[in-house]
Amino acid sequence: MPQGTLFIVSAPSGAGKTSLVRELIESLDGLKVSVSHTTRPRREGEVDGVNYHFVDHAEFESLIEQGEFFEYAQVFDNLYGTSRGAVEALLKAGQDVILEIDWQGARQVRERFPDAVSVFILPPSREELEHRLAGRGTDQHAVIASRMREAINEMSHHHEYDYLLINDDFTTALRELQSLIIAQRLSQARAGQRLAPLLEALLSEAPGVE
Repeated sequence: MPQGTLFIVSAPSGAGKTSLVRELIESLDGLKVSVSHTTRPRREGEVDGVNYHFVDHAEFESLIEQGEFFEYAQVFDNLYGTSRGAVEALLKAGQDVILEIDWQGARQVRERFPDAVSVFILPPSREELEHRLAGRGTDQHAVIASRMREAINEMSHHHEYDYLLINDDFTTALRELQSLIIAQRLSQARAGQRLAPLLEALLSEAPGVE
Protein backbone atom coordinates (compact mmCIF):
# COMPACT_ATOMS: atom_id res chain seq x y z
CA MET A 1 0.00 0.00 0.00
CA PRO A 2 1.47 3.40 -0.98
CA GLN A 3 2.00 5.83 1.87
CA GLY A 4 -0.50 8.64 2.24
CA THR A 5 0.33 12.27 1.53
CA LEU A 6 0.79 14.82 4.29
CA PHE A 7 -0.96 18.12 3.55
CA ILE A 8 -0.25 21.31 5.47
CA VAL A 9 -3.02 23.92 5.48
CA SER A 10 -2.39 27.35 7.00
CA ALA A 11 -4.30 30.61 7.04
CA PRO A 12 -4.76 33.73 9.15
CA SER A 13 -7.60 33.67 11.65
CA GLY A 14 -10.82 34.56 9.85
CA ALA A 15 -9.81 33.23 6.42
CA GLY A 16 -12.21 30.28 6.70
CA LYS A 17 -9.66 27.48 6.94
CA THR A 18 -11.54 25.36 9.47
CA SER A 19 -14.82 25.44 7.53
CA LEU A 20 -13.06 24.58 4.26
CA VAL A 21 -11.17 21.67 5.76
CA ARG A 22 -14.30 20.33 7.45
CA GLU A 23 -16.19 20.28 4.14
CA LEU A 24 -13.15 18.82 2.37
CA ILE A 25 -13.05 15.88 4.80
CA GLU A 26 -16.77 15.28 4.26
CA SER A 27 -16.42 15.28 0.48
CA LEU A 28 -13.35 13.05 0.00
CA ASP A 29 -12.63 9.54 1.28
CA GLY A 30 -9.28 8.55 2.71
CA LEU A 31 -8.56 11.97 4.18
CA LYS A 32 -8.09 12.67 7.88
CA VAL A 33 -7.39 15.75 9.97
CA SER A 34 -4.79 15.31 12.68
CA VAL A 35 -6.25 16.35 16.05
CA SER A 36 -3.78 18.72 17.71
CA HIS A 37 -2.95 19.14 21.38
CA THR A 38 -3.47 22.60 22.84
CA THR A 39 -3.31 24.48 26.11
CA ARG A 40 -6.09 26.78 24.91
CA PRO A 41 -9.25 26.65 27.08
CA ARG A 42 -12.04 24.59 25.58
CA ARG A 43 -14.79 26.69 24.01
CA GLU A 44 -18.49 26.00 24.23
CA GLY A 45 -19.46 23.08 22.02
CA GLU A 46 -15.91 21.76 21.57
CA VAL A 47 -15.20 18.11 22.38
CA ASP A 48 -11.93 16.84 23.80
CA GLY A 49 -10.30 14.44 21.33
CA VAL A 50 -12.43 15.72 18.45
CA ASN A 51 -11.65 19.42 18.11
CA TYR A 52 -8.41 19.27 20.11
CA HIS A 53 -6.71 17.25 22.81
CA PHE A 54 -6.99 19.81 25.62
CA VAL A 55 -4.07 19.68 28.08
CA ASP A 56 -2.50 22.05 30.60
CA HIS A 57 0.93 23.67 30.18
CA ALA A 58 2.69 21.15 32.41
CA GLU A 59 1.42 18.18 30.39
CA PHE A 60 2.26 19.92 27.13
CA GLU A 61 5.83 20.59 28.28
CA SER A 62 6.14 16.95 29.31
CA LEU A 63 5.06 15.79 25.85
CA ILE A 64 7.69 18.08 24.29
CA GLU A 65 10.41 16.53 26.47
CA GLN A 66 9.26 13.05 25.42
CA GLY A 67 9.54 13.98 21.74
CA GLU A 68 5.87 13.28 21.15
CA PHE A 69 5.21 16.22 18.83
CA PHE A 70 5.66 16.31 15.07
CA GLU A 71 5.64 20.08 15.47
CA TYR A 72 4.56 22.59 18.08
CA ALA A 73 4.24 26.36 18.31
CA GLN A 74 2.99 29.16 20.51
CA VAL A 75 0.07 31.17 19.16
CA PHE A 76 -0.82 34.16 21.30
CA ASP A 77 -0.61 32.81 24.87
CA ASN A 78 -1.36 29.18 24.01
CA LEU A 79 0.63 26.18 22.79
CA TYR A 80 -0.40 23.91 19.92
CA GLY A 81 1.24 20.63 18.88
CA THR A 82 0.75 17.71 16.48
CA SER A 83 1.23 14.12 17.62
CA ARG A 84 4.09 12.56 15.64
CA GLY A 85 3.01 8.97 16.26
CA ALA A 86 -0.60 9.56 15.21
CA VAL A 87 0.37 11.24 11.93
CA GLU A 88 2.94 8.61 10.98
CA ALA A 89 0.50 5.75 11.70
CA LEU A 90 -2.16 7.27 9.44
CA LEU A 91 0.31 7.88 6.60
CA LYS A 92 1.66 4.34 6.79
CA ALA A 93 -1.92 3.04 6.58
CA GLY A 94 -2.32 4.88 3.25
CA GLN A 95 -4.42 7.71 4.64
CA ASP A 96 -3.90 11.28 3.48
CA VAL A 97 -3.50 13.57 6.50
CA ILE A 98 -4.20 17.29 6.84
CA LEU A 99 -2.39 19.41 9.42
CA GLU A 100 -4.15 22.69 10.22
CA ILE A 101 -1.16 24.60 11.58
CA ASP A 102 0.40 28.05 11.47
CA TRP A 103 3.57 29.04 9.61
CA GLN A 104 5.81 28.17 12.54
CA GLY A 105 4.50 24.62 12.69
CA ALA A 106 4.54 24.33 8.91
CA ARG A 107 8.22 25.22 8.83
CA GLN A 108 9.01 22.53 11.40
CA VAL A 109 7.03 19.90 9.51
CA ARG A 110 8.73 20.68 6.19
CA GLU A 111 12.13 20.21 7.83
CA ARG A 112 11.12 16.77 9.13
CA PHE A 113 8.90 15.78 6.20
CA PRO A 114 10.06 17.53 2.99
CA ASP A 115 7.51 15.67 0.84
CA ALA A 116 4.62 17.41 2.59
CA VAL A 117 2.34 19.46 0.32
CA SER A 118 1.55 22.89 1.75
CA VAL A 119 -1.36 25.22 1.03
CA PHE A 120 -1.91 28.75 2.31
CA ILE A 121 -5.46 30.17 2.34
CA LEU A 122 -5.84 33.92 1.90
CA PRO A 123 -8.84 36.21 2.49
CA PRO A 124 -9.97 38.29 -0.53
CA SER A 125 -8.93 41.55 1.17
CA ARG A 126 -7.82 43.03 4.48
CA GLU A 127 -11.18 44.75 4.81
CA GLU A 128 -13.03 41.47 4.43
CA LEU A 129 -10.73 39.75 6.91
CA GLU A 130 -11.36 42.43 9.53
CA HIS A 131 -15.10 42.22 8.82
CA ARG A 132 -15.06 38.45 9.40
CA LEU A 133 -13.15 38.81 12.65
CA ALA A 134 -15.50 41.54 13.91
CA GLY A 135 -18.53 39.60 12.72
CA ARG A 136 -17.98 36.91 15.31
CA GLY A 137 -19.25 39.35 17.90
CA THR A 138 -17.41 37.68 20.77
CA ASP A 139 -14.26 39.79 21.04
CA GLN A 140 -13.47 43.35 21.99
CA HIS A 141 -11.92 45.84 19.56
CA ALA A 142 -8.46 45.50 21.12
CA VAL A 143 -8.59 41.73 20.66
CA ILE A 144 -9.64 42.06 17.02
CA ALA A 145 -6.85 44.58 16.39
CA SER A 146 -4.34 42.17 17.91
CA ARG A 147 -5.61 39.34 15.73
CA MET A 148 -5.36 41.54 12.65
CA ARG A 149 -1.69 42.22 13.41
CA GLU A 150 -1.09 38.51 13.89
CA ALA A 151 -2.95 37.75 10.64
CA ILE A 152 -0.73 40.14 8.70
CA ASN A 153 2.34 38.47 10.18
CA GLU A 154 0.95 35.04 9.26
CA MET A 155 0.25 36.13 5.68
CA SER A 156 3.78 37.47 5.28
CA HIS A 157 4.97 33.84 5.17
CA HIS A 158 2.79 32.89 2.19
CA HIS A 159 5.86 32.45 -0.04
CA GLU A 160 6.96 29.42 1.99
CA TYR A 161 3.99 27.38 0.72
CA ASP A 162 3.53 25.28 -2.42
CA TYR A 163 0.03 26.56 -3.22
CA LEU A 164 -1.99 29.73 -2.59
CA LEU A 165 -5.77 29.77 -2.46
CA ILE A 166 -8.17 32.70 -1.99
CA ASN A 167 -11.31 32.02 0.03
CA ASP A 168 -13.66 34.59 -1.50
CA ASP A 169 -16.38 32.28 -2.77
CA PHE A 170 -16.57 29.23 -0.47
CA THR A 171 -17.74 26.80 -3.16
CA THR A 172 -14.92 27.79 -5.51
CA ALA A 173 -12.29 27.56 -2.77
CA LEU A 174 -13.55 24.11 -1.75
CA ARG A 175 -13.47 22.88 -5.34
CA GLU A 176 -9.89 24.11 -5.70
CA LEU A 177 -8.85 22.29 -2.53
CA GLN A 178 -10.52 19.09 -3.73
CA SER A 179 -8.72 19.37 -7.07
CA LEU A 180 -5.39 19.76 -5.32
CA ILE A 181 -5.89 16.60 -3.24
CA ILE A 182 -7.03 14.59 -6.25
CA ALA A 183 -4.10 15.79 -8.38
CA GLN A 184 -1.64 14.63 -5.71
CA ARG A 185 -3.29 11.21 -5.65
CA LEU A 186 -2.83 10.95 -9.43
CA SER A 187 0.85 11.89 -9.34
CA GLN A 188 3.41 9.45 -10.72
CA ALA A 189 4.94 8.88 -7.30
CA ARG A 190 1.60 8.00 -5.69
CA ALA A 191 -0.43 6.41 -8.50
CA GLY A 192 2.57 4.54 -9.88
CA GLN A 193 2.78 2.46 -6.71
CA ARG A 194 -0.96 1.84 -6.48
CA LEU A 195 -1.23 0.87 -10.15
CA ALA A 196 1.92 -1.27 -10.26
CA PRO A 197 0.06 -4.58 -10.90
CA LEU A 198 -1.99 -3.02 -13.71
CA LEU A 199 1.07 -1.41 -15.29
CA GLU A 200 2.93 -4.71 -15.18
CA ALA A 201 0.03 -6.49 -16.86
CA LEU A 202 -0.35 -3.79 -19.51
CA LEU A 203 3.32 -3.77 -20.38
CA SER A 204 4.03 -7.49 -20.31
CA GLU A 205 4.31 -9.31 -23.62
CA ALA A 206 1.30 -11.40 -24.53
CA PRO A 207 1.96 -15.14 -25.08
CA GLY A 208 3.01 -15.87 -28.64
CA VAL A 209 3.61 -12.21 -29.48
CA GLU A 210 7.11 -11.28 -30.65
